[in-house]
Amino acid sequence: MPTYTVTVANLSLSPQQKSQIAAAITTAHHTQTGAPRFFAQVSFLSTNEGEHFVGGTVSKAPQVYVHGLVRQGRSTEVKQALMGQMIEDIVRITGITVEDVWIYLQDIPATQMIEFGRFLPEPGDEAEWEREMTPEKRSTLPD
Repeated sequence: MPTYTVTVANLSLSPQQKSQIAAAITTAHHTQTGAPRFFAQVSFLSTNEGEHFVGGTVSKAPQVYVHGLVRQGRSTEVKQALMGQMIEDIVRITGITVEDVWIYLQDIPATQMIEFGRFLPEPGDEAEWEREMTPEKRSTLPD
């Protein structure tokens, strides 16, 4: 369902910090949207020194960018609450300022997404979709 890519520039995250950020994003998504926790995927990318530019100039500031691909159909209030919860946790975990965390959410219609071999349900229809998952696959997923 939601896929979050966390890109880090001029900052090195420990495995523990990555795990904490992934858990925080998963919790925020679950809390704010009601979607099952196992829907959230989080991956990390890092830029090398000299590969991050702002305004055409190399930036040396530590920054975290979160790009989330999420199902269309959530209200502005839900999306802003989701982003607000994520930014608070990322700032706490990384120790950087709120001004150095940028978050983008991009809506995608459920009809344009396939996961676990099936088109995704509309927001709110996850329980029925999950029941149709094979028991073997479901047993491999976290709760």
